[in-house]
Amino acid sequence: MVKIRLQRGGRTHRPVYTIVAANSRAARNGKFLEKLGQYDPNSKEILKSVNVESVKTWIGKGAQLSDTVNSLFKKHGIKL
Repeated sequence: MVKIRLQRGGRTHRPVYTIVAANSRAARNGKFLEKLGQYDPNSKEILKSVNVESVKTWIGKGAQLSDTVNSLFKKHGIKL
C-alpha cells in the first residue's frame, strides 16, 4: 500500500520534513516513490512547494494520507 507521509531530515533540534509517497513497508527515511513537498515547522512558511496535483493523483491511485499529513493539509487549507 502506498502512503503519503513525512520523511525526517535536517539536523539535531532543527527538523525539516519532506512529504513523500512511499510504500508503507519501507523505512521512514528509506526508499520513496515521489517527493510531494516540504514541511518546515521552524520557518514562517510552514508548507513549502506542495505539489497538490501529484497528491491528488496518488490519492486517485489508492494512496492514503498519514494522520499527520492529513491534519497539516486541513490546518493550512489544502483541499483534496
